[in-house]
Amino acid sequence: MFNCDVASIDLTPLPLLSNDIATNASLLADTPVTEKSLLGIPQWLTQINHDINRALERGTNIRQLVAARSGAIDELLIALFNWFELDKTDLALFATGGYGRGELSLYSDIDILLLSPDEIGDDASGKIDQLVALLWDIGLEPALSVRSVNDALEAALDHTIASAQLEARLLIGNEALQDVPVQIVNKQWSPREFFEVKIAEAKARHLQHNATEYNLEPNIKTAPGGLRDIHIIGWVTKRYFRVGKLYDLVQQNFLTEKEFDELNFAEGYLWQIRHYLHVLTGRNENKLLFDYQREIAQLMGYETQPDDQPNAAVERFMRDYYRCAMQISTLSEMLTNHYYETIIEPQLPDDERPKKQPINARFNQIGDQIAMAHHRVFAQHPDSILEMFLLMGQYGIKNVRTHTLRALKIAARGIDQVYRDNPTHQALFLANLKEQNYLFHRLRAMNRYGVLGSYIPAFAQVTGLMQYDLFHRYTVDAHTLFLIRILHRFTDPRFYEDFPLVSAIFQRIERKEILVLAAMFHDIAKGRGGNHSELGQTESFDFCLAHGMSVADAKLVGWLTRYHLLMSMTAQKKDISDPEVVTIFANLVGNVTHLNHLYVLTVADMNATNPQLWNSWRATLMKQLYSQTRRILRADIDAPTNRQDMISATRTQALVMLDNVNNQHMNRDEVLRLWDDLGDEYFLREIPEDILWHTEAILNHPPIGLASNADSPPLVVLREHRELALDAVQVFVYTQDQTNLFAVTMAVFDQMNLDVLDARIITATRDFALDSYVLLDPSGTLLVDEDSQQELKQRLINAFKDPTVLKLTNKRMPRQLRHFEVTTVINFEFNEASDQHIMSLETLDQPGLLARVGQVFLQEKIEVHAARITTLGERAEDMFYISDQNDEPLSAARLDALQSALMTSLSVQREQPAAAYRKCD
Repeated sequence: MFNCDVASIDLTPLPLLSNDIATNASLLADTPVTEKSLLGIPQWLTQINHDINRALERGTNIRQLVAARSGAIDELLIALFNWFELDKTDLALFATGGYGRGELSLYSDIDILLLSPDEIGDDASGKIDQLVALLWDIGLEPALSVRSVNDALEAALDHTIASAQLEARLLIGNEALQDVPVQIVNKQWSPREFFEVKIAEAKARHLQHNATEYNLEPNIKTAPGGLRDIHIIGWVTKRYFRVGKLYDLVQQNFLTEKEFDELNFAEGYLWQIRHYLHVLTGRNENKLLFDYQREIAQLMGYETQPDDQPNAAVERFMRDYYRCAMQISTLSEMLTNHYYETIIEPQLPDDERPKKQPINARFNQIGDQIAMAHHRVFAQHPDSILEMFLLMGQYGIKNVRTHTLRALKIAARGIDQVYRDNPTHQALFLANLKEQNYLFHRLRAMNRYGVLGSYIPAFAQVTGLMQYDLFHRYTVDAHTLFLIRILHRFTDPRFYEDFPLVSAIFQRIERKEILVLAAMFHDIAKGRGGNHSELGQTESFDFCLAHGMSVADAKLVGWLTRYHLLMSMTAQKKDISDPEVVTIFANLVGNVTHLNHLYVLTVADMNATNPQLWNSWRATLMKQLYSQTRRILRADIDAPTNRQDMISATRTQALVMLDNVNNQHMNRDEVLRLWDDLGDEYFLREIPEDILWHTEAILNHPPIGLASNADSPPLVVLREHRELALDAVQVFVYTQDQTNLFAVTMAVFDQMNLDVLDARIITATRDFALDSYVLLDPSGTLLVDEDSQQELKQRLINAFKDPTVLKLTNKRMPRQLRHFEVTTVINFEFNEASDQHIMSLETLDQPGLLARVGQVFLQEKIEVHAARITTLGERAEDMFYISDQNDEPLSAARLDALQSALMTSLSVQREQPAAAYRKCD
């Protein structure tokens, strides 16, 4: 895409193909493939890769190196073209695609076209076959097309082939065909048709990568902000301007020098990453997987500093990658739109051209875009920078004309402290946050074009900042803007069914900008060290006061920033069926206003952190905590009464559901007697839907449903569960309580390769265990295969009969998990209400984790009374209510022994990476 001088690159010269042996080329067809018959070319290819690696280590610009490798392959192909006497035919040999641009990484595809003016004869065809065979034998694996001109005309109807032909560069052969590939594309495609098909292709490609630059393992070629987004600029412009390289567009006044420099730098950065990907994998690899990120960061000079966190270097590397990707994506979108507006749009029929309507003296609306009325708008009226975005909300405009965007990028650089301190500008910024229409789209544009980071410098610091884990799926800036987008969804009827309670609460909140400000600042202090919530509280409070907000409003924004994790951590990590837990949370929240704002912010934050995080289980936990806390704050209900009210409410809801279904097979009195036997703990921990399912299964399984018969066989039932995962299976076990029940159950699941997503373990008042598990079946057959279901049931029943036999399977650590380190932390807290210890376990999620924990419980003679299983990316954060096998609390000595045994069992033996880069001697 960018031409450069390669004269300074000293590559090993091509061997052997001299004129004195060229006459023996015909012998090659009859020669077995040996090292000698390959003419030393494989060794030469290896050596030039070695030369390129050494040059990069010496500091040679990567742009020179990709061009140098392209030049070396040129030399080889030209020599082989002559070697096989193809120079005596009317064929022309072209480099196409990336190779045609003169861009080859170590294992890039080598796209070549052999073009003939007419149909290719047998003699030429035989020589081509020999050439192709040799290319494969020497390890080049070319993407070779052999076409006549007529064939090329037909092939160019495929826009991907047309794109490759636009890059065609004649290497050797029939010079009369030099311009034919491009001429063919111009003949087959009009500028508008080609533009539209390439833009549609780009949109489809982006969707394959979640339409974001911020994937955890991005494809640096095809993802948004990848190399393809630079290529598309060339594809749609070169054929019109008839230029060969991107810099020529500067001379055509289509591209500015600064835009060229930005693209040039970003492309070079991606090429360097790509080079190391090829070195580490030995293939044409473009996916920046976790497997390679740490080592590439080191190879590119990202070093860990003395005060750094363990992942700081790789996080800085990925931050710079994301910033480059966003820069490329932004420029690609802007420049392709600029092409449409300046080249395609003027040629449209009058009825298709967008109409211009004045908005005010500074801005017009042109179709669905906003545009400045003259080129000096931002220079003469600096407040118009923020005014433009406010008008976009007020007039329902999502897009900006490219000449306005160019001026905006320049103007944004002038936003300084004087600008930020101007009361007019402060009022405009707050007005933007109050205007909810298209707020996400406006803030996204502010971020991409430098306005947001200039107005809030701390926001610029978190742009592109990622956390090296599997839980946080987006960079901080992308997550923040997505959170604001989800807040807006709470006002959208299309999403009401997904968020009924939170939508109702949010719509009643009058000052929605309070939540928007809390969203913008809640993670703004990440990456600095220290507590980001506390630092963010101070910054948000100061920002609000500086913008003329009341002290009360500033305190509310600051409080939400400080405690934005409180509700999710309480709901997921604590036992909210314990009224004391809820009371402590209510005391921290303080009032219903805080609670309403915190609930809305928390739900939006969880949804914006990881699409897989939000499910009905977490929604139920959050709703339960909100409802219980609200009742305490409004009525000052004490904990014991609240506990009974919770039990009563759950039973009432379950009875209502019972009355609303066909329950002729269930006697109401039997249902109530069974419920009395199940005990209070059951109704504190289960939800009405599951209670109804359990009740029907128990009553249909006599005698276990009617009497405490010691000889009753265990009840094991399964059903589909699509809340925690699409292919999940819910398993309910009802059997007489016994020691080691948790351990043997986990062992069976492990043996059948079933992953536990959730577990609820309850003992009824009549010493029956009611255990409910949500499992993920990697094979996807458990729900549809009756034999598998029967096998699971029988294995569980057999294991309950002989709970001492535990055989755990050895499983490989999944690829992604191998690259993370999570310190195992085990804490114990005595719970007086249950007379049990609560053990919290934080560790790396790993295959068979719960089975190993269960095995330790068995060895240490620990009884599990309840459990909560939580997986957050690569982290497992589980909680167990435990005692000894006589239901007595554990002594300090036994707790120490249990902790030691768990630490030993959960230590991870990591596999070494398959490939590693070695410095050249």
